[in-house]
Amino acid sequence: MRQDNQLLVVTHLTQLISLVIGFGSLIVPLILWATQKEKVYQMDAHGKNIINFQLSLIVYCLICIPLIFLFGLGILGLIILGIFSIVFPIINAIKASNGETPKYPLSFNFIS
Repeated sequence: MRQDNQLLVVTHLTQLISLVIGFGSLIVPLILWATQKEKVYQMDAHGKNIINFQLSLIVYCLICIPLIFLFGLGILGLIILGIFSIVFPIINAIKASNGETPKYPLSFNFIS
């Protein structure tokens, strides 16, 4: 296994690809994690955190959709999720560049 902090940083930042092309924030990190988890030190832990965070965002978005009809709470929830989906990948990319294992808040543990 090799230490590759740059690839870990890129893996975190690929979550932001949906801002550019509209989708891929789950697919691209999933592909990077699946192909590199045996080759790059700590890729397995980082990849699992990213995939759990992205799946959790999907669940939270699905919860927010019916809440739109309840005094617009779903809209507020979607705005907060949008901010989370931009801010935390950037923060955790910085942590990954420093060699830390980042954690994403409010993530369900789908993959352990």
